[in-house]
Amino acid sequence: MNQFRERLITLLHYPNSSWNNVLKILQKDPMLELLHPNHSTAQLKMVFPTNETPSSNPSIDCFFPELIHEQIQQYKSNDIQVITIFDKEYPAYLKEIYQPPWALFAKGDISLLEREPKLAVVGSRQATQYGRNAIRLLFPQLIENNVLIVSGLAKGIDALAHQYAIKNGGRTIGVLAGGLYHIYPRENLNLALEMMDTQLVLSEYPPDTKPQKWHFPARNRIISGLSRGTFIIEAKRKSGSLITANFAVNEGREVFSLPGSIFNPFSLGTNDLIQQGAKLITKAEDILEEL
Repeated sequence: MNQFRERLITLLHYPNSSWNNVLKILQKDPMLELLHPNHSTAQLKMVFPTNETPSSNPSIDCFFPELIHEQIQQYKSNDIQVITIFDKEYPAYLKEIYQPPWALFAKGDISLLEREPKLAVVGSRQATQYGRNAIRLLFPQLIENNVLIVSGLAKGIDALAHQYAIKNGGRTIGVLAGGLYHIYPRENLNLALEMMDTQLVLSEYPPDTKPQKWHFPARNRIISGLSRGTFIIEAKRKSGSLITANFAVNEGREVFSLPGSIFNPFSLGTNDLIQQGAKLITKAEDILEEL
């Protein structure tokens, strides 16, 4: 691991390492040369944005505490790989999005990052039988055509998307809101562990990061950013799935939507998307001809 890459990965473990703060630090110190084990607090203040120095977190005495070093050293033994935005393995599609992750913490088959085409599949956490039936109907042909399914390992449609991709012999990538050591929801722990063994699970946060409320909408930009298109299966109005669709639109990616009954609240969001220009999906060919 070269020194710049090591310093960048360590920087991401720092409590104040928001995306914008890392950008500001890189603008001031492009090679992160001031971030070394023997730095002083004064040097650190030269690098960190105003009001983002260790003074806001007195428990942090130095930038390279032994705990962070130990954590990073343990990643290899836990089969966790770190892919920074400067590495050749970093997905090209993801570099095109707003605030692409500085790094991806990955466990599983990272060759899946190179597989195309990828389709993001998201929807309600309260999946109905209609949503289940739609996945059951559409997925076999998508998988036969080597479409890789990307989703968020959330309850409901996300979990079903991963499960049916695997059931049909396909490949799938899960993107977590928190770190790899904190699977949420816990009911999907076994699914996540299976995917870490046979598929791929990603996070933009160090593995010991507990999921915060704001991590979930931020995670959606990665789900859509990895994919050529995003398929919304069920969504209420003001659903988190619609945030994913908006990210896809903003990045010029395809948006697909499953139509539903006007009496079903879980179809109101998807029907709205169709009115706004998303492609109405009734069969797998509707997606395949765009991808």
